[in-house]
Amino acid sequence: MSTNVSTRPAPISATERAARLDGLRRQMDGAGVDAVLLGSTTSLRYFTGVSWHASERFCGAIVHGDRIEYVAPGFELAKVSSLLGVSGEVLTWEEDENPYRLIAGRLRANAKLGLDDQIALFMYHRLRAEMGDERLTDAGALINTLRRQKSPAEIALMQRAKDITLEVHRRAWKQLRAGQLASEVTRFIDAEHRALGGNGNTFCIVSFGEDTSLPHGGETDRALRQGDVVLIDTGTQIDGYNSDITRTYVFGEPTADVRAVWTAEKEAQAAAFAAAKLGAPCESADNAARAVLERRGYGPDYRLPGLPHRTGHGIGLDVHEAPNLCRGDVTPLAVGMCFSNEPMVVIPGRFGVRHEDHFYMTENGPRWFTEPAASIDDPFANAPAFAA
Repeated sequence: MSTNVSTRPAPISATERAARLDGLRRQMDGAGVDAVLLGSTTSLRYFTGVSWHASERFCGAIVHGDRIEYVAPGFELAKVSSLLGVSGEVLTWEEDENPYRLIAGRLRANAKLGLDDQIALFMYHRLRAEMGDERLTDAGALINTLRRQKSPAEIALMQRAKDITLEVHRRAWKQLRAGQLASEVTRFIDAEHRALGGNGNTFCIVSFGEDTSLPHGGETDRALRQGDVVLIDTGTQIDGYNSDITRTYVFGEPTADVRAVWTAEKEAQAAAFAAAKLGAPCESADNAARAVLERRGYGPDYRLPGLPHRTGHGIGLDVHEAPNLCRGDVTPLAVGMCFSNEPMVVIPGRFGVRHEDHFYMTENGPRWFTEPAASIDDPFANAPAFAA
């Protein structure tokens, strides 16, 4: 039985954010980039602690080699100033002013500006009009190099989020009843996420019967029937860090063919975990999962019946982050990287099975955040008691 249950950990410290900025500046120096512009993205939160919803109004920060400057709408000055996790001057622009001209004016002549890869295309075009293509470059690789290897503090926050979601899954399983609508289960899961200290559902897929053969669920609000395969994929956040867990089981007695697919999926998930070795390319885990399924007659490649998508994705402040456990991703696995492990098996028009748990890389190899489902009859038999 897992003993990974955690209590709520401390938020990311100012010291850690300062170290992140130092790391970014080293990346900037190596790439010949004079400053990096962060938009209203998770990277802004990662480096500065400021969480801001993206809109048509620019709000973000300029990371210089020796300082950080924030850029915000004038009427948001008080709010933005209250959110700063790293000190810096807040530059403001009014509704009839051009924030991109303000940004350009904070750089020396001919300075190279790296752009947060999550900012909107229209923002790039506005900057391009002020600075020209030759002064703009993609800072995505500089940022991801830092973000993809999580610190112990980040892992602790994700551990708490995942512990909460696993307990919510267990509670959802126990309360299922015939005739219950998928939307009712979604509302139950949201309420339980909040009750246990999460921020509600960041997303929630509840699928019954044939809808489970659609990886991201169907569009109808199905009622649960005896014998239906049930697939629930959901997550929450703790201080911005995400959980994302899927469980598949049957409401009633599983048929022999459903049991066979469930078992094949579990074997593929275990193979992906075993293949995740330090220094190995990310694609190794995907290759291992597909090899198991192909031996059982599924696929090959992305063909159905079989596995229609990648085996896993990175996770952190975004539910999906690079790198990925996917063919063609040769990023070497390194300490601190965190991934979903979810090789799905789809039987078109009938049902699908997805087991999804996450692991993180340690100096001794991969370690589960949550243990995989115990069995199709009692998927939560190995779930630890939840610590409130």
